[in-house]
Formats: sequence, structure tokens, C-alpha cells
Amino acid sequence: MELRFPLMLDGAMGTELQKRGFDGGDCAERWTLEHPEALLEIQRGYVQAGSRVLYAPTFGANRVKLEAHGIFNRVAEYNKRLVELSKQAADGKALVAGDLSPTGLFLYPLGDARFEELVEVYTEQAKALEEAGVDLFVIETMMSVAECRAALLAVKSVSEKPVFVTVTCDEKGRMLSGTDAAAALQILQGMGVDAFGLNCSTGPREMLPTLRRLRRISRVPLIAKPNAGMPEITDAGAVYACAPEDFAACLEDFAEAGVMIFGGCCGTTAEHVRTVAEKSGALKMNPPAPEQNVLLPCATEKELFFLDPAVPAGMALPCDAELEDRLEEAMGEDAPLVTVELRAEAELENFADAQVFITKPLCIRCEDAALLEQALRLYQGRALYDGPLGEEALKPLAQKYGVIY
Repeated sequence: MELRFPLMLDGAMGTELQKRGFDGGDCAERWTLEHPEALLEIQRGYVQAGSRVLYAPTFGANRVKLEAHGIFNRVAEYNKRLVELSKQAADGKALVAGDLSPTGLFLYPLGDARFEELVEVYTEQAKALEEAGVDLFVIETMMSVAECRAALLAVKSVSEKPVFVTVTCDEKGRMLSGTDAAAALQILQGMGVDAFGLNCSTGPREMLPTLRRLRRISRVPLIAKPNAGMPEITDAGAVYACAPEDFAACLEDFAEAGVMIFGGCCGTTAEHVRTVAEKSGALKMNPPAPEQNVLLPCATEKELFFLDPAVPAGMALPCDAELEDRLEEAMGEDAPLVTVELRAEAELENFADAQVFITKPLCIRCEDAALLEQALRLYQGRALYDGPLGEEALKPLAQKYGVIY
């Protein structure tokens, strides 16, 4: 089955499981395996309603989340069994996507995790999903660029199948980490993501302003998977009051904003999916068309920038023990970017720990392709390169990390 647009995803999983007895306190993946009939009922309902992609219920089936529930050394088993259930529900009528989500780990200085630890956790799960035979991958409900990048690198290291990424953000388009969704899009499409968008957090109407901004820079199909309205907290828990017809009222606006992939998150049901599926068939697709711009699109971990191609790289800061202080000082100067120079592998830790101070575009100067790759892997933005390396060395790094040269 091919990816054809408009593409209809599924609806909520967590809130639907809760209707069937899941209390939210246990591990959702364990509960699902113990109550497979609940999952099959939910997902068969989505397929009958028009879903052409089912998210396998592997949202928290990574090592970190499973171990938090006392489940050890069962990542491969859990992902395989959960994918098998979704395949049974799909019955050849829908694709099955391997679902990866936040680990809850944070990089320095917010936490103690190192980037390669995140990559390792996601690679273990991505490999299990690939071996289970998923048709594509979704990296969803992401709250930080670091986890988006780690999961995307992990998936691409084990599979050539399509990868979608959706982030969760507020009405202003800011992720929990403070990252502008537009910066996240620029970083991830530079790394080869196949579709990008928003899920959870808000209802359909609240998503529109951010999606419209994204269309101006997007080169990939956009995804909208909103909640059934903004949650209302009651004594019985969160209530999502947006009815199916109201949920689908923004479809034309979504399509105009470049959305080609539709679905529902918390509070949505098979009826929400059915309503969207029926109405989306008549939509005129309006693929993202990035504005013509001769400027260079780069990003820090939090902000998007466009630079004049003629901007000088300037004097490079050495990646020594004083890098943090130098970067902090450089951020207050008038130069439009900051350049750092890497000469040895021993400097990488200084670079990784100091990048939190970078609030303007980064240019990396380096003469060693292998060392440059390690730096690009660690940098949680989209960097420029200045140095003697040629096309043969830089092209694969541009395809994998989005470096601009």
C-alpha cells in the first residue's frame, strides 16, 4: 500500500484505552498486551472509519519507559507483539506505523543524559520495530529537538522506510523545551524527514497559525493530528468536548496551510476519523511551497534564522575549557553568527556542553571530516560549515545532518 494524499491517520489511543478500563497508572503497553481485545476494537474501528495508517501502540515501548515500570530486557518482545496486534487489526487495509515517543531524558544542563544515550535507546526500539515489519515510522508528541534528532538518526540507521515527525507545542508554536516549531522543521527536513507536523496539545483551530507559518518554509508534507479541542479538567479527568463536525471544520484551512496528512490525538474517536476521512476526500491538496529565498536557512536548537550567503564566518572560537565564557560573550556582540573551530576529538565534550549558550547561527570550522560529523551529530541545530573540506566529504553530511556549506 502506497502513501497517497490526502493521507488519513488514526485517532486517539490513550483516551480510548481509558474508556475500556486502562486507569493510566500502569504501563500502557503491558496493559494493552494483557487486554488485546481493547486494542483490536479501537483500531478496527479506525480502519472502518477510513484510517489508512494505524499507529502501533508502541508509544512508550522504549527501554527507559519500560524500565520505569519494572520491565527489563523486553523491548524487542513488546514491540513485536504490539505490532502484530496492529497488523491483525489493519488486516491489509491500512499501513502500520512504528511509534516512537519521548523517553523523558534530558540533555545537559536540563538533565544528565548524553546525546548518544538517546540515540542508543531509540535505535534499540527502531530496530525492533523494523524487524517486526512496520510499514513506516512515526516519531510523535516530541517536546525537544534533541529527542527528535536522536530518534530520526536511530530510525535511519536501521531502515529506509518513510519517517514522520510530529511535535507538540503551545498556541504560539513553542515546544516545551522552548523551541519554535519552525526551527524544528528546518532542522529535521535538513536531516531527511519525510513529513513533519503537529500533534496533541491543542485543538484544530489553535494549530492553524503555526501550520501556516510552517508552510512558508516546508519542503515536505505537513501533518495535523490535533486533540478533540482543548481539554477541560473535571473531577472525572480531562474532557475533550470538540464534536466530530466541529473537529473537521478546519479541514479546508488545514489543506490551504499545506497539510496533506490528517488524524486525531487525545479525545478523538472513530467518529472524528470518519468525519475527517469523508470530508478530506474532496479537499484540493495544496502542497507546501517554501517561499523563494536566496538566504541560508539555519537554526539554533530553539530559533530559525536566514542568513545572507555572503556573511563572513569571522574569527573562530577555540573549543577549549573557556568555550562557554567565550560563547556567552559572543552572543552579546553584533556579529550575525558565531564560529567555533574543532581541531581534536578531545574538544567535542566542551562543544557539546557549551552549545546551550548558542543563541545565534553557528558556523563550524574543521579540517577533519570524521571530526566534523561528530560535531554535527552533537549540535542540536542546523549549522553552517567553513573550511577546506570539499563536496565529496560534505554532501553526505548535508544529507544526514543538514549542514550548509
